[in-house]
Amino acid sequence: LLLAFTPCVLPMVPILSGIIAGQGAQVTTGRAFSLSLAYVLGMAVMNTLAGIAAAAAGQQVQALFQQPWIIVLFSLLFVVLEMSMFGLFTIQLPASLQTRLSEASNRQRAGTFGGVAVMGALSALIVSACVAPPLFAALAVIAQTGDMVRGGSARFAMAIGMGVPLRVIGTSAGRLLPKAGGGMETVKKLFGVLMLAVAAWMLARLMDDRWALLLWAIPALVGAILLWREVRARSWAGGVVRGLSVLLGLYALALVAGAALGGRDPLAPIPQLAKPQKTLQFTIIKTVDDLDRAGAAAATEGRPVMLDFYADWCVSCKEMERYTFTDPDVHAALTNAVLLKADVTANDEADQALLR
Repeated sequence: LLLAFTPCVLPMVPILSGIIAGQGAQVTTGRAFSLSLAYVLGMAVMNTLAGIAAAAAGQQVQALFQQPWIIVLFSLLFVVLEMSMFGLFTIQLPASLQTRLSEASNRQRAGTFGGVAVMGALSALIVSACVAPPLFAALAVIAQTGDMVRGGSARFAMAIGMGVPLRVIGTSAGRLLPKAGGGMETVKKLFGVLMLAVAAWMLARLMDDRWALLLWAIPALVGAILLWREVRARSWAGGVVRGLSVLLGLYALALVAGAALGGRDPLAPIPQLAKPQKTLQFTIIKTVDDLDRAGAAAATEGRPVMLDFYADWCVSCKEMERYTFTDPDVHAALTNAVLLKADVTANDEADQALLR
């Protein structure tokens, strides 16, 4: 349940909300709850399989799905979904097949729920992979026990807990969102912008931080244009939305300017305006032998060792570099420590041996 409130799980909210909003006039509270449940159960099934696989093989299951080609593929999927939400085309089954399914099942509910469950399963593989510390801790325990029943049930329970707020959000969306008309179309497009942001969030793992700023500027600019065009400033609420549009546009410009000026932080894109921070200096290691030599040398000097694992696709790692390793209290606590860093992005044999 606590994991649901980490930044890594937030991208699931626009995905699920977009699914609910995409139902249009068909959305009722009961149907929204059922779709949300199908999404979470899809997550849970995939997590269960991951737990069983970890118990059976002891491999880094999540790392397997952080290969660049997989991330690019699913990023493109979210871009396609965003284009569909903007009405550029409609994703649907052929008319003949729709007719047959409608005869067998009213409103094609089974197919719809199945598609939502698949999206939940994909989200469990790709989007939630950065919940690294508790997720890898659970996988490590499961892999060491070799108990597939325990592994599957533990990951199922974790996914159900993570999915509680998602079910609440999805169900409330069915009750609070407008059911039809121009307002609903605007909501659908807004969720399309959020899906575009999810694609940017995923692709940013594979890019230098400086270029990632330009990537983040795309959904910000699209969102600014959408809010300005879709909402008229005829009331105080419309004026507020127009104001948000201007702020989004300014943020997009700041991201572009920050990339040109060497910025790397989307939360502080202009480096000249950001407060300078001193970060820890690590010694890079690659193999188990490197670790053993560094550990032996530190033991001779009577100094502790702190080993940091890093990967380009690991969002938590980048958060630690930005916020933890720049904290003066952390610097003070590690004054006498030997600081080692292992970059396991490649996930090659040496990286896997070091992880074990």
